[in-house]
Amino acid sequence: MPGTMTAGGNAPPLIQATFEDALAKLPDGYVDGHFGNRPWGVTVKRSEDGKRTWLYGEKLSGNDIVSFNLYRLAGAGSTLKPCEMSSAKVIGFVLGFEPGMKKPPSPP
Repeated sequence: MPGTMTAGGNAPPLIQATFEDALAKLPDGYVDGHFGNRPWGVTVKRSEDGKRTWLYGEKLSGNDIVSFNLYRLAGAGSTLKPCEMSSAKVIGFVLGFEPGMKKPPSPP
């Protein structure tokens, strides 16, 4: 299925593992960072049961976005569901994104 990453799917296991490791290192909530020498803002949300990770990223100096859900399956593997973009774009972004400091909370 296009847009799906499983142990037997579109991404080789090494790329899948590297992608999931890089995603796991991103903090929950909002973080500023850089991708391709451009500033990006990224929000990551994880479900309480750990079965779903959602990421939405916006290029802060333009109009590019990255958005996807990653579902962890009952067995080995996971399913990547990009939102109207290729899996390659999502994987490349997560592997190349360099987070900076977390954005401080807005004053009350």
